Parts: sequence; C-alpha cells; structure tokens
Amino acid sequence: MTISAQAAETQLERRLFSTRRRSVELAEPLTPEDQTVQSMDDASPTKWHLAHTTWFFETFILARCDGYRVFDERFAYLFNSYYESAGPRHPRPWRGLLTRPTCEEVLAYRAHVDAGLRELFAAGGDGDRALADLIELGVQHEQQHQELLLTDILNLFALNPLRPRYRATHDEPAGSAAPALGFVSFAASLHEVGHAGEGFCFDNETPRQRVFVDDFRLATRAVTNEEWLAFMTDGGYRAPALWLSDGWSWLQNEGIRAPLYCEERDGQWMQMTLDGLRPLDPAAPVCHVSFYEADAYARWAGKRLPSEFEWEVAALGLPVEGAGALRPRPAPAGQGLTQMFGDVWQWTSSAYLPYRGFRAAPGAVGEYNGKFMINQHVLRGSSCVTPQGHARTTYRNFFHPHQRWQFTGLRLADDGA
Repeated sequence: MTISAQAAETQLERRLFSTRRRSVELAEPLTPEDQTVQSMDDASPTKWHLAHTTWFFETFILARCDGYRVFDERFAYLFNSYYESAGPRHPRPWRGLLTRPTCEEVLAYRAHVDAGLRELFAAGGDGDRALADLIELGVQHEQQHQELLLTDILNLFALNPLRPRYRATHDEPAGSAAPALGFVSFAASLHEVGHAGEGFCFDNETPRQRVFVDDFRLATRAVTNEEWLAFMTDGGYRAPALWLSDGWSWLQNEGIRAPLYCEERDGQWMQMTLDGLRPLDPAAPVCHVSFYEADAYARWAGKRLPSEFEWEVAALGLPVEGAGALRPRPAPAGQGLTQMFGDVWQWTSSAYLPYRGFRAAPGAVGEYNGKFMINQHVLRGSSCVTPQGHARTTYRNFFHPHQRWQFTGLRLADDGA
C-alpha cells in the first residue's frame, strides 16, 4: 500500500517531534550534576548528547533555510562531534568540562531549534526530497544518541560508590532457568544481503549484494550469565591459548577478570544496571563483553562467532522487536531463534568494512559512517535500550574490539554438517 506524499510528510513530522521529546524524557530522572560529568573518553555527558543532536538539525537543515537565526554561534564548536567538514570542534575527552552552557540553556537551545523545525514543516519545506531525507537521518541519528545517553549514564553511575539508580525497572526477581541451548541449521546458498526497499537505512548497509554463505548453524539464544560464569570458573580469563594476541595483551594490561559492571560480593555475583546494583541473573544474556572476550568464550565452548552475513541470513523473516526494558531479559521458551533483537548487540567475526561498491555521500554528512571502516568489528541485532523502531535486519553497528560499555553480548555459531 502506498501513502500520499503529504501523509508521508505528516508521518515524518510526527516521528521527528516524538523522537525529540523522547530525548528530553530520558534525561528527566537525572540531576544537572548527572548530566554534566563525563565518565571516560568514549562516553559523553547527557547534556552534550541533548545539545549535539540539536546541533545536527541546526547545522545540516535549519542553517540552510532563509530567515533562520542561529541560537548561539559558539555552539558549533562545542557540539560538533567528528564532522571535520563542518569546522573545528571541542576535544572529545574534554566534554565533561563544559559546565557552561547550563542544562537550562541546552533545553532552551532545543526549544529554539524545534521551533525552527516546526516553521519548516509549516512552510512545506520538507517537501524537498533531499531535505526530508536529511530530517530522517537526523531522527535516526538522535535515536542512536538516545541509546548512547543510557549506556553513558550507566557507565557514570557504575563508577559512583553509591551505585545510584537511573530508574526502577520493577522487574520480577530472577528465578527461571534459560531454555536449553540448541542450534538451527542453514544450508549453503547464495544470498542477497544489505538493505533493499523503501524504508530508511544508513549508507553502510548498502549497496545490496550477493554473497555465498556455506553450511552453518546458529545458536537459538544468546550466551547466558550462567554459561559465562562456567567459563570464568574454568579459568577462561587465565588461559592464553583461548585469546587473540591483542586480546591477551588488553586483558593483562587492564586487569580484566569479568564482564564490565560485574563484581563479586560475599560469594555472590552482582551486576550494575540502570536499576542500580542487582544480583546477577543467571538466565539473562551475558552483557558488556568485548569482542576479545566473546571470541575467547566461543573458542572455549568449541564454537565460533557468526559472520555478519550468517547472522543476517538467519534473521531474515524474523520479527524485529525489542524487549522495551532497561536490561537484557532471559530468552523465552520456544523453538527456533530467539533474542536476535532487543536484548544485546551481538558480536560477529566480521571486520567493519565497506560493502562492494560503497560510496560515501559528499560533504560533511558523508563522514557519518564511511571513515570509521577500519579496526572495528560489526555487531548485529539491537539491545534492550535501542529505541523501538530503530533496529533492522541489515543494521550494522560497529565498535573497537576492546570496547564493552555498550549492551554487547554474543551468540555462538559453528560450521554445520
């Protein structure tokens, strides 16, 4: 079924302002002090996320419109992230030093830009296809930062001895065991992968291409905390034969002995969550592990990580839905593949590289994905804090192999019959 151009524009406007409101709602449980501090170089303060996503709309959309008044010329330097073509920017590791502008001023900045966007829609400016595409990119970009906002505040709160709670989840206490681990077989075949169709995608999901995928099997669910504890008890973090050389060096240099946010207290394993410090749920997916850890675990288990194309082939036709929770949940009972979306991003064995024929867009917007296609690995699926409607089967997330502050986990694969 097709919809009229006007209906599509109305839908875009509704999605834009719903997304803009959602970002502010995510910050509401936080104090101004919470929103200003930066816990590490990879993370950003909440206040910065709120301002940066606003800068994106102002810089790439409203600044091109006649009659628009920039809120504050200085913000272009403060809230540019990595767009070299857009001009100089404040160093990323120093974002936590930005006590000014205040949280109130950042909200005023958002209101100013939102007013400009409403005027743009009222004037029919979004009827320009190129401009509408930029607005859609801005919506998707802000949704990415909504996930980052939550992962970054978790990292900050985990460093606080008070172990503060972002928000109560009112989850049922852990109790039920995870379903038995099984494997689903897939026969060797030629497949088309990558985005196709009318919906939005990022440029790194294109162009669509054919790939040959040999026989493989994919685990029916993600690896659980209980299974990971068995790896730890068996000396997994002390066995160099399980680890890639870079991973073993990272392990030794950083003193890594467990997933991030996990700690043992009086013989019980605890995990820092957005609901504060809680007993580790044995049936829930292991979370906050690096590629190095995921790869070592798979080797210990006698399996491997799937390639990103194996993962995509397996996910074809499955519902793309999230858990809508603030932490990963145990897999449901049932047959077939579960937890492909909505609990943890899943590490793959694939390096983050361009698809054959990939071309970055010209100008600053072209810096969005392409220039990061080196020294990183692809993750597939989505996490418990990925905004609803943001995930896709073809979505390619990517991080450096040592990074683990995101909701990252794994599922196993092998070569099949």
